[in-house]
Amino acid sequence: MFKFHTTGVYNCSYLPGKLACSEVVTPDNQIDTQIYGKLVQAGFRRSGHYTYRPNCLQCQACLSVRVIVNNFSPNRTQRRTWKQHQHLTVNQLPLHYNPEHYNLYQRYQIQRHAGGGMDHDCLEQYHNFLLQSHVDTLLIEFRDNKQLRMVSIVDVLPNGLSSVYTFFDAEIKNASFGTYNILWQIEQCRLRALPYLYLGYWIKENNKMRYKANFQPIEVLQNNQWKLLEESDRF
Repeated sequence: MFKFHTTGVYNCSYLPGKLACSEVVTPDNQIDTQIYGKLVQAGFRRSGHYTYRPNCLQCQACLSVRVIVNNFSPNRTQRRTWKQHQHLTVNQLPLHYNPEHYNLYQRYQIQRHAGGGMDHDCLEQYHNFLLQSHVDTLLIEFRDNKQLRMVSIVDVLPNGLSSVYTFFDAEIKNASFGTYNILWQIEQCRLRALPYLYLGYWIKENNKMRYKANFQPIEVLQNNQWKLLEESDRF
């Protein structure tokens, strides 16, 4: 039997100046792929073994989002990005530690999220965040002529894929690894006959999260119901 408890108040990592708290599921060792799939549909997300969803009394900015795979049609920029990165080779692997991955993760945090806290993650924090899972999880490598360019952690759920985290070589100019990664995951959903790609939380006021709304059609979870995110709500 699961219990839910609410954390204490802490500084929001998405919206500066805001306070946040989360609803957490316990015990985490009983959450398998089937159960976690239902929790994701209810707006939960995981960080390692930690399964949570925002539960902020004064703010409902964090919205769970998912791409409707069968209705997705790439725009012109996305089609160009897809073709541009076809030279990358892809390896789907079980979760494991690789120092090459960790090195890329550290460089990515410094390049893209300097000052955000994760740019100083030690090996233990990296392991707890990305390499611990009670569900069906894949580690995806993207390489360019054997050179590691991107790593993505993806959960395989009964009704979709859930994108856990992606990091890449942000020093490569004219590359769009992040966009290509989502397009690749959408294609994997098609190949697996899975209807949804879950992209975690979308926050309208957070510029770093706005990219998720570019993958249309996309649904948001509001008042315990999934509904289309209208263009008028995106900006």
